[in-house]
Amino acid sequence: MAITPLKSDALYTRCLPEEFDFRTTAELADLTEFIGQPRAVEAVSFGIGIRHKGYNIFALGPTGIGKRALVERYAVKQAAIEPLPPDWCYVNNFQQPHEPRMLRMPPGRGLELERDMGQLVEDLHAAIPTVFESNEYRTRSQAIEEELNEKNEQALGEIQANAEKKHIALIHTPTGFTLAPMHKDEVLSQEDFDKLPEVKRKNIEQDIEELQEQLRNMLRESPKWEKEVRLRMSELNREMAASAISHLIDTLRETYSKLPSVLEYFNEVEKDIIDNFRHFLRHEEEKHGLQIFGIGLSQREEGIQVDKRYSVNAFITQKEHDGAPVIYEDYPSYNNLIGRVEHQAELGALITDFTMIRPGALHRANGGYLIVDILKVLMQPFAWEGLKRALQAGEIRIESLAQLMSLVSTVSLEPEPVPLDIKVILLGEPHIYYLLSLYDPEFSELFKVAVDFDYRMDRNPETHQLFARLIGTLVRKESLRHLDRSAVARVIEHSARQLGDCEKMLTHAHSLADMLRESDYWANKSQHDTITCDDVQQAINARIYRVDRIREHIQEEIRRGTLLIDTAGQKTGQVNGLSVYDLGNFMFGRPSRITARVRIGDSNVVDIEREVELGGPIHSKGVFILSAFLGARYLPNAPLALSASLVFEQSYGEVEGDSASSAELYALLSALAEAPIHQSLAVTGSVNQQGEIQPIGGVNEKIEGFFDICNARGLSGDQGVIIPATNVKHLMLREDVRAAVEAGKFAVHAIDSVDDGIELLTGIPAGQRNDQGLFPDGSLNRRVEDTLARYAETMQAYGSKGDKTPS
Repeated sequence: MAITPLKSDALYTRCLPEEFDFRTTAELADLTEFIGQPRAVEAVSFGIGIRHKGYNIFALGPTGIGKRALVERYAVKQAAIEPLPPDWCYVNNFQQPHEPRMLRMPPGRGLELERDMGQLVEDLHAAIPTVFESNEYRTRSQAIEEELNEKNEQALGEIQANAEKKHIALIHTPTGFTLAPMHKDEVLSQEDFDKLPEVKRKNIEQDIEELQEQLRNMLRESPKWEKEVRLRMSELNREMAASAISHLIDTLRETYSKLPSVLEYFNEVEKDIIDNFRHFLRHEEEKHGLQIFGIGLSQREEGIQVDKRYSVNAFITQKEHDGAPVIYEDYPSYNNLIGRVEHQAELGALITDFTMIRPGALHRANGGYLIVDILKVLMQPFAWEGLKRALQAGEIRIESLAQLMSLVSTVSLEPEPVPLDIKVILLGEPHIYYLLSLYDPEFSELFKVAVDFDYRMDRNPETHQLFARLIGTLVRKESLRHLDRSAVARVIEHSARQLGDCEKMLTHAHSLADMLRESDYWANKSQHDTITCDDVQQAINARIYRVDRIREHIQEEIRRGTLLIDTAGQKTGQVNGLSVYDLGNFMFGRPSRITARVRIGDSNVVDIEREVELGGPIHSKGVFILSAFLGARYLPNAPLALSASLVFEQSYGEVEGDSASSAELYALLSALAEAPIHQSLAVTGSVNQQGEIQPIGGVNEKIEGFFDICNARGLSGDQGVIIPATNVKHLMLREDVRAAVEAGKFAVHAIDSVDDGIELLTGIPAGQRNDQGLFPDGSLNRRVEDTLARYAETMQAYGSKGDKTPS
């Protein structure tokens, strides 16, 4: 049965403007649901709702399909009804300053505590100096001082009295006290002393020795008296300091009476302030009044950071949120996820304290939801490992990368870890999800919910209406002109063309938004109040023109004869194959000449592309399949004595894919049957071992690529393309191709088998085996089998003579 070319209405599935009951999208209500994603919607609803450990979410789908918008909407909706998470504050650890303590506070109380502690320090700077300037303090401290002076004077007076009784002078010198004999109230010189009788001299020396012993005893007791005074002064100072701060601390205790951890912190603050009250004294007071009591100026250096010592780092506060936080981290580096400790340069050194601890995204989203792009996480050193470690441990431990890698050995801050209660949502491409599932054993334990986004949805009147509402929603969101219904229909048709399927539509939101923006631009250039079908078409044409330079150059070289492609006549062992060039944001098809040469050999079909390592594995697989097809169909009971070579002529890059395997098979059959192939036809389609033609990708681009060459040379009416019948549902061809088909100047043939294709290409019936197992005389299959039989006989004849192959 002759294969009838497809009619023009089979080449394009229109969306009729008459389907819509609106004039412009301004009449449509906003779309509130996500269309075309029922699986993703159900999965994200499940993932957001389940609260068990490890049920974090991975949203997988192409970039720009709307993953973030969908998961963020559901996360925000759920977060709004969840309680606010607590505030977290870092405070000084007075016993271990390098290990700051963490305080958990009710929502909003963290900043309140920070302000209250700041006010406390400010009040202490006024209260403590006031106490130590008071008359009470001066009176009590002077009394202690006078008591010491009285003891010293009393002891010294007793020695002075004893010395006078014994006529010995007690003299105070710069180096201490000295004793000297006296006569008539005058100190004896050494000469006069030597003139005294020996007995008297000895008595005087004995008296002096006794007085010296009394002096030594007094000097030994004096430090004890001074120590006692210092202790009493210290008690007085602590008492006065406590009286200055107790009422301030008690006020704070009343305010935070229901927070035991904060009350414990206040106790530690009070004790530390009493121990270090000197830090709050003004310089003049230390200089003039207190240093004699052991509060020296040198000790003030410890109190340089007194304001920070008692301050509070309101690390995380939830005052800006109405519910649980939903955070998107655009730059998920290790520090931005886990947090960091900042440093400040001072006197050539880097210093830090607990007030310089900064939160990461995990802290900000704690108690809520964190959304990050997995590719960005994987590109940052240690970010992925840090995220997994926090999720596994259930806490956020701030450590610098230098500490993790043991690059430094200096003492640094080790903040107390923060308990982690979070739902992490990763966004990424499907291949990243599958690679992590395969190669990272921890991934599947931590991200148990996959939200799989579909890139297409069915085309029918109902989905057309939903798509129109989506367009109206995007137009309002982007502040663009509204579309009339013909423009909406054209956008839907273009969406099907982008997908390469007349029964489906692309659900890629970013691509749709781009098309609407560009259409609005051209509507503005044309001074249209609404976007029309012509504006949409202009946007499509302009987009193609911006990126099709390479296609134009290739077609030009074909027209000039640099790249050899025949579109008329007949050639044996030569066929026009069709391939697709994918430039990322643009695809186009081009014809390629495929040739085959055959001779007697040892069942070897040589793929020249594979031999020179220009053929990919899938292309090589296609060649092996057609080799198996030849061996199974022809001379099944005899060896295949064939040596053949196949090549893409003028191909200088890698050839991949099996869509040309049917064309290669046709070239081989033509060479074996010595039946010329019509060069006015081009072929695409893969073949299996049963000779069935299988669907391929890029069918629209391939047809249009060959059409453009034929059109440039002049359409003869004999030209056309042969495609798999299973690809008919993918056809969304350009208007000019459809017009040529309608006029009978170009044809698109859909086939199911190799026999259908070879009949179209050669005009010779393929033929089927009869009851005797023979192909009909004159059929193409008979001619092929006869050639192979002749090769086998020749090979056998040469083999009997001991030669492997004929010369």
